[in-house]
Amino acid sequence: MPQLQEDIPDRIYQQDGAPPHFHNEVKLYFNEHLPRHWIGRRGLMEWPLRSPVLTPMDFFLWGNMRDNVYVPPLPITLQAQIRETFGKIDEEMKHRVRQEIENRYDVVQVTQGAHNECYQ
Repeated sequence: MPQLQEDIPDRIYQQDGAPPHFHNEVKLYFNEHLPRHWIGRRGLMEWPLRSPVLTPMDFFLWGNMRDNVYVPPLPITLQAQIRETFGKIDEEMKHRVRQEIENRYDVVQVTQGAHNECYQ
């Protein structure tokens, strides 16, 4: 949590909708330690419904892995192929993902969490 708190001036912590993540004690903790800097179910900023656009694993990683791992013919050494593909994600790709997530957060803030067509 200390590292997260250091990043708070320009970051928003994202909680998903899993029941343990929106327990009252968790919400109270975030409201105290990360006021107005977290998105989550039943929080001060509600998690936008069906919002994979805010999750780098959804909008980047899984598609990237699929495109590079499941290339016909399917390799016999699938696990090794997955590790190799994951290892090819370089700093430039990570930088672009960070920029993209910031753009997506901006869209969600401007639209106040409304459904947005640009990320379908």
